[in-house]
Amino acid sequence: MLLGILFSLVLFFGIVCFTKLIGVKRQLSDMTEALSDIEAGNGNRKILATDNELTAELSFKMNAIVYAYEEQLSQLRAADGSNRQLMTSLSHDVRTPLTTLIGYLDAIHRGVVAPKDQEDYLEIARRKAHDLKDYIDVLFGWFKLNSSEFSLSMEQVELAELTRNILKDWVPIFEEKNLNYEIELPEKPLLARADLDGYARIINNLVQNIINHSQATQIKIEMAKQENEIEIRITDNGIGIEKSDLQHIFERLYKCDKGRSDHGSGLGLAIVRQMIEKMNGHITVRSEPNQYTFFTVFFPLVT
Repeated sequence: MLLGILFSLVLFFGIVCFTKLIGVKRQLSDMTEALSDIEAGNGNRKILATDNELTAELSFKMNAIVYAYEEQLSQLRAADGSNRQLMTSLSHDVRTPLTTLIGYLDAIHRGVVAPKDQEDYLEIARRKAHDLKDYIDVLFGWFKLNSSEFSLSMEQVELAELTRNILKDWVPIFEEKNLNYEIELPEKPLLARADLDGYARIINNLVQNIINHSQATQIKIEMAKQENEIEIRITDNGIGIEKSDLQHIFERLYKCDKGRSDHGSGLGLAIVRQMIEKMNGHITVRSEPNQYTFFTVFFPLVT
């Protein structure tokens, strides 16, 4: 009788193991089929498994790998589309001022311009050359910012004094352009961690954006401590930004229909936001058309 019981138990476990093996073989077959489907380009295909199956952990890990791979592919496709858009914009934005510049210089070289007009032609050519240089500088700045080799040199700085030193170079420009200005910076030290060149670029880009595009007659720059953050507010009374544009204003290559001159690159504010975020800060914007635009930059306060 004991032998019979043992034989029955062995037979039972044998049947169980055989059934498990058949199940595993089926699961492996399903996994192979799913992987072949994924290899063929169906990134939405997943390997199905329940928690109690022997291959469940393997299936879940493979699904996670496929998901991560598909996410990378999606990002690459988006980057490829953005790069194509960037190259299309570049071909227009670089070719147009370059063609104009060559046209003016050729006209002078061929002698088709009256002597009294040559100075005007040279001045226009000079301005076009500077516009082209500014655009190329912004473009290289963008590529550098998004390259794998880009890094910031973060250090503890006194932000009010640093901002004061940056803005003093803008005062003659404000006065030259008859732009009324108010600069209100605290006398008490406000410490933050920042990259010196990066921070200067943020402030300079925001001020330059106002001068180039806002048609403002007034600009106000303030700094204050707000709980655990330092807040920098830059306000102008220019033409403002339409509500439909506000949500896109920091996107690469985005240009508002209103208030953007022909030489705008669509990269300046995108660079500003990326630079701020790389320094652990953030930026907001509010605007009312024909009344004001209000940029606010926040950086963590070092206590």
